[in-house]
Amino acid sequence: MDKKAFSNFSNGGIKGRGSDSTVHGRFETLTRTSTDDGWESSNTTDAPAVKTVIHWDSAKSIISENTSPDIPHKLSANPYRGCEHGCVYCFARTSHSYLGLSPGLDFETQIFAKKNAPQLLEKELANPRYQPHPLALGIITDAYQPSERTLKITRQMLTVLAQYRHPVSIVTKSALVERDLDILTELAQQQLIEVAISITSLDNDLTRRLEARAAAPARRLKIIERLARAGIPTTVMMAPIIPAVTDSEIETLLKAAADAGATGAGYIILRLPHELKEVFRQWLHTHLPQRAEKVMAQVQALHGGSDYNPQFFKRHRGEGVLAELIAKRFERARQQFNLNKRRTLHLRCDLFRPADKKATRGQMQLDF
Repeated sequence: MDKKAFSNFSNGGIKGRGSDSTVHGRFETLTRTSTDDGWESSNTTDAPAVKTVIHWDSAKSIISENTSPDIPHKLSANPYRGCEHGCVYCFARTSHSYLGLSPGLDFETQIFAKKNAPQLLEKELANPRYQPHPLALGIITDAYQPSERTLKITRQMLTVLAQYRHPVSIVTKSALVERDLDILTELAQQQLIEVAISITSLDNDLTRRLEARAAAPARRLKIIERLARAGIPTTVMMAPIIPAVTDSEIETLLKAAADAGATGAGYIILRLPHELKEVFRQWLHTHLPQRAEKVMAQVQALHGGSDYNPQFFKRHRGEGVLAELIAKRFERARQQFNLNKRRTLHLRCDLFRPADKKATRGQMQLDF
């Protein structure tokens, strides 16, 4: 990031939250508008804190099958809906519209925890018709978000996967993943795991505003270092690359990840589907008002003149001259720092044990 260009962020927003937007979901029939009636102090620079509310979400199934040709995993499972990390750019924000909630502030404060996820996972793996494929855990919202510290749903799901010797990949930006090193190490010894650590920027001030409750950049590099030292294949994901904001860091970020022990690297271009375009615009005008117009112009240049192009193979990488330049820079840096050893597609499925062949160490206990 250009320190000179971004040395002064604008104040504003809700402390500890990525978005202060209450943009309405596209399925809502009623809307509410905030109005300043003059009673609030004009000296107040920060909005009041907003508490996180956890809702129990009793899911009927936990494994989802992907049919998108530009996504490498066939199966995924998500323990949570909504994410307290509050990443303002998160494409999953728009999913809160299906719940009648705002993709803005509600997405990071109204969290739905699938408390029966471990039982559902074991039931689905035990189905005689089940065919194992690498399972992407927490691919929509972070499986290691703050709620996981006490709920331990992700850990219980990993316990099930380890018992069945089922391959799994994880993407996270949380140091909480280190809590489960015992299970991850066991899986790594059997070539059943890959972990990707998401790092958007190495700039602390920017990251604090982009990803309000995620681990600091230096802490995420330490996560890579510790996982790699434990023998767990670890990838760095620069997701998303935000033009005119984080694209200048490609080489620096990949070098730092390689120095920490990462063996693979990937990226995704910023994409702004549905209500997310409004959430992100509001964030830009709050935190980077002088850059807002330039950022959105480059975003549109990457997506054929629109805020977002949903076409397969273009939505993640963009198109046009700028997209090609980013792709070439990223690939050159990946080769330079030897970050081309991703193993997700090579995780072993042949070790999978159906229910009648599980280890004799006993049925796990699922405590809530």
